[in-house]
Amino acid sequence: MAQGVLWILLGLLLWSDPGTASLPLLMDSVIQALAELEQKVPAAKARHTASAWLMSAPNSGPHNRLYHFLLGARSLNATELDPCPLSPELLGLTKEVARHDVREGKEYGVVLAPDGSTVAVEPLLAGLEAGLQGRRVINLPLDSMAAPWETGDTFPDVVAIAPDVRATSSPGLRDGSPDVTTADIGANTPDATKGCPDVQASLPDAKAKSPPTMVDSLLAVTLAGNLGLTFLRGSQTQRHPDLGTEGCWDQLSAPRTFMLLDPKASLLTMAFLNGALDGVILGDYLSRTPEPQPSLSHLLSQYYGAGVARDPGFRSNFRRQNGAALTSASILAQQVWGTLVLLQRLEPVHPQLQCMSQEQLAQVAANATKEFTEAFLGCPAIHPRCRWGAAPYRGRPKLLQLPLGFLYVHHTYVPAPPCTDFTRCAANMRSMQRYHQDTQGWGDIGYSFVVGSDGYVYEGRGWHWVGAHTLGHNSRGFGVAIVGNYTAALPTEAALRTVRDTLPSCAVRAGLLRPDYALLGHRQLVRTDCPGDALFDLLRTWPHFTATVKPRPARSVSERSRREPPPRTLPATDLQ
Repeated sequence: MAQGVLWILLGLLLWSDPGTASLPLLMDSVIQALAELEQKVPAAKARHTASAWLMSAPNSGPHNRLYHFLLGARSLNATELDPCPLSPELLGLTKEVARHDVREGKEYGVVLAPDGSTVAVEPLLAGLEAGLQGRRVINLPLDSMAAPWETGDTFPDVVAIAPDVRATSSPGLRDGSPDVTTADIGANTPDATKGCPDVQASLPDAKAKSPPTMVDSLLAVTLAGNLGLTFLRGSQTQRHPDLGTEGCWDQLSAPRTFMLLDPKASLLTMAFLNGALDGVILGDYLSRTPEPQPSLSHLLSQYYGAGVARDPGFRSNFRRQNGAALTSASILAQQVWGTLVLLQRLEPVHPQLQCMSQEQLAQVAANATKEFTEAFLGCPAIHPRCRWGAAPYRGRPKLLQLPLGFLYVHHTYVPAPPCTDFTRCAANMRSMQRYHQDTQGWGDIGYSFVVGSDGYVYEGRGWHWVGAHTLGHNSRGFGVAIVGNYTAALPTEAALRTVRDTLPSCAVRAGLLRPDYALLGHRQLVRTDCPGDALFDLLRTWPHFTATVKPRPARSVSERSRREPPPRTLPATDLQ
């Protein structure tokens, strides 16, 4: 049934009027379209493929060739499809989200999810289709002298990944291999650059240790192909593509336009990576789920809601942690390299692949995988200011002199309850900013970053501007607060891991925080109980914690009552 729904979507795209009005670009709108189709799809269409939708857009580039070859889509006549009648709004939506693209600073084919993240629909659908097909593994011949394959051809060596052997033999799953290097994935296959005088000769000297032997259809159509092609273009300019660029919606209630914060962003935006990773996670889940498989609308409602099968850890909020558990750098590098080899053998050959040697493809795969695993999987998801509805800075902000040497940990105290969803966390951020600006008279919310219990970090003053979080020390370190009162209780493990591990390590990698940074509780520098007794006792056990700063005595209850706001308002005492 699920495959039949996406088959019908192709018919809708071919029959729809491009000028049709569309629903707001929300994931809920996509789920609504799928739910209506699932009520109408004929049983006879149940085995047709989702890849038909993916190839309905006019673009016929390398991604389409991958979809045709790996997902088995066939050419169709619109008259064969007999599409079900849908509302004009749903018709417009299916047309609008069919293909991901970046043009003139805008991103297309993306929707806003309930967790506040923006998701590209195309790689998500590709992953769902690969999962519905059982996640096929295709053995790769590496003979560069073999005749090119046409997109209508199929490999003789196509196998489904059996559930009982997945953990040991399937690419894309847990692997204990060390981080990938060029030497690990160098090739010893025939040189594909003969007759191509323009190919650069400055290549690593490494030879084959483990050349790619197979392509996992799920990873190829979601992450591997796009990572490889984007970094292939970067190899021509001697610079890495900008990976994970965020953006801002024109409005959050009924979003229509998504503007990127960097107008020169590559196709590997945050929204694309979110959609690709969601496609991998859900495709893997579908490939392991016995018949009858869940409807796609139900699966997406759970994943972008409370969690698949009522598991709060199996939802979009934690896609990076769940994605990291499904793959390793070494395996993903093999898949990127193998997918580039496949594209090099498919006709028409991608022009930038025509004269690439196996060593060059290995280098591209190593670079792409290293950047993805470190800069995306290895970093926390941060909602930009526009996402939570920040008011403009009042006055003139002051630049920090980076890198900084300190990380100061806070709790918000009020609001006392942890925020566990995007709506509540965003509301808390706006309330704190109003208090800091209107009551305290500061230019902005005081914290550099605020960590929720929903799996996200919320940008306050950010990495580059002096905050108002630790009196007398604001220009020396970043102030990071966790929403809640942690006098007697501890934050969630996800929030703790963000403050302890991923946020600082990502900042060190980016040159924003010194590798030898010191971690301090707010109370060690200012007369306050912050970050709460329970949290501070835990901080003492963390790496980078330093006890060399003598804690100042906490203020008495009567003194706190004179200087702190009443519980119904949000605190900012001693932050400035």
